[in-house]
Amino acid sequence: MQYDHILIRYGEMALKGKNMKAFVLRLQENIQSKLQDYENVKVKRTQGRMFILLNGHDPEPIIAKCKYIFGIHSLSLAIKEENEPENIKAAALYALKKNTAAKTFKVTVKRINKAFPIRSQEFNQVVGRHLLLNTSGITVDVHRPDIEIKIEIRHEATYITSSVVQGAGGLPVGTSGKSLLLLSGGIDSPVAGYLAMKRGVQLEAIHFHSPPFTSERAKQKVLDLAKQLTHFGKSMQVHLVPFTKLQQEIFRQVPDGYAMTIMRRVMMQISEKICQDQSILSLTTGENLGQVASQTMESMHVINEVTNFPILRPLVAMDKTEIIDIAKRIGTFETSILPYEDCCTVFVPKSPKTKPKRDKANHFEAKADFTKLMNEAIMEVETIKITSNENAYVDLF
Repeated sequence: MQYDHILIRYGEMALKGKNMKAFVLRLQENIQSKLQDYENVKVKRTQGRMFILLNGHDPEPIIAKCKYIFGIHSLSLAIKEENEPENIKAAALYALKKNTAAKTFKVTVKRINKAFPIRSQEFNQVVGRHLLLNTSGITVDVHRPDIEIKIEIRHEATYITSSVVQGAGGLPVGTSGKSLLLLSGGIDSPVAGYLAMKRGVQLEAIHFHSPPFTSERAKQKVLDLAKQLTHFGKSMQVHLVPFTKLQQEIFRQVPDGYAMTIMRRVMMQISEKICQDQSILSLTTGENLGQVASQTMESMHVINEVTNFPILRPLVAMDKTEIIDIAKRIGTFETSILPYEDCCTVFVPKSPKTKPKRDKANHFEAKADFTKLMNEAIMEVETIKITSNENAYVDLF
């Protein structure tokens, strides 16, 4: 006898009603993609549950991967048995004895298969009595047990579990459309990408770099951050926009106070064009209300004017400590704080406007006309595909 399955539980996906099947199928596909290197591992579905058949593989690295897959509420190692009381009792005893540190236990039976001859509460007592008779020094504690033996009696089989591993929650990546993440290389934007993915969003990323003012290390830092985000989804395309000429021209022709505002508007326009080319439906940013001059309500109002695309701002109401805590938890913080500056921190005006006006921004843009330089930058975009299961970057074009 051995733990031969991993039982996967859904969270809010279970509330999707008639649409639930599409979410479950996407989750199954995402799990299979993550586990493709494990030969013979299979992912199966039954009504209300999903299972990973281990087929002899060590469960620990598989659970470690699955913990980061959005859409999974929790996971448990499980023993699959026939719907026979004696088999179930033997499996429950095995599960209890495997946990040598447990001094108290509780049995919880869930009888989905109503054809099973013993009712849930009665079978709780039957199994509990069996465990007490066949162990020593272990007692029942229904309130705070060291171990809870959960028994799910389903139509096709019974599954016995004794531990629960918390999953990432959220919705499966790919169920909520695609968004283009403005990935700067700082702390905020990777966290924004992570939170968007948690809501089922599939990401591509765009990064504006300004060599020689920004280094190759700054560019590599962004690719590394994108790589870290793929741990929570699949592969990701990163669109690298050469921004030097545009940025220099903006800071040459626009008054100092409005240069940052115009720069952000230009970034939005280029990002929208990438979205149109890639059939992407929205933009995602790491903006946080009031954090810097370009993130005041007035600045957002002016910057938003140049795009009709929805802008997702997962961090808009968080404080910085909350964002840093998430960055540390998901593993992007140490990369984000590497001292390689991006174009937004290299070109910082002395006195940026915190309350810019739309009419003035339109006046400065019309006077300078950055259209030609924007088109040149778009033509020279380098797109790199970053894979989630290989230590490699693939240059697409």
